Amino acid sequence: MTTLENRPKTALLVIDVQNGTVGEAHARDAVVANVASLVDKARVEQVPVVWVQHNDEGMPRESDGWQIVSELSRGEDEPLVEKTYLDSFEDTTLESVLAGLEVGRLVVAGAQTDACIRSTLHGALVRGYDAILVSDAHTTEDMSTWGAPPPDQVIAHTNLYWKHQTAPGRTGGTVETKDVDFSR
Repeated sequence: MTTLENRPKTALLVIDVQNGTVGEAHARDAVVANVASLVDKARVEQVPVVWVQHNDEGMPRESDGWQIVSELSRGEDEPLVEKTYLDSFEDTTLESVLAGLEVGRLVVAGAQTDACIRSTLHGALVRGYDAILVSDAHTTEDMSTWGAPPPDQVIAHTNLYWKHQTAPGRTGGTVETKDVDFSR
């Protein structure tokens, strides 16, 4: 379990489900629906939902691309962490938000698989968190023009290698939306 002391709680971390990151993403509607299902379940179970929102030159704050997709809405009491780097921990308030919530285990969903999702998963694990990836609640756009595999293969490969990810005193792993258990 987590190596962070006095951090027994779990949080749902929703990363970059914004118009500019999922507008052209693989299986966009199904992934957004799965994220919405996770948010609803977390709220019912009183599990913290922490939202991460990216901004940079290509997706400036307050632009249409920066907005969280219309199918999702952040609750007024749910923390929002703004970031400019791929790793949601890097130069953000995420660590202090999670510490304040006593969170040591993250259930991760969002976009983009081959960038912010992977970076944040690794960032969480090296910082002492357990980090569970929801295998059918993350996506990416097609970057094959630049040499990447097709998005379905990127997603499948990320699920494959994260399924068995561990570190001393910490666990990774994957789970489908229907099997998410926030109590573990």
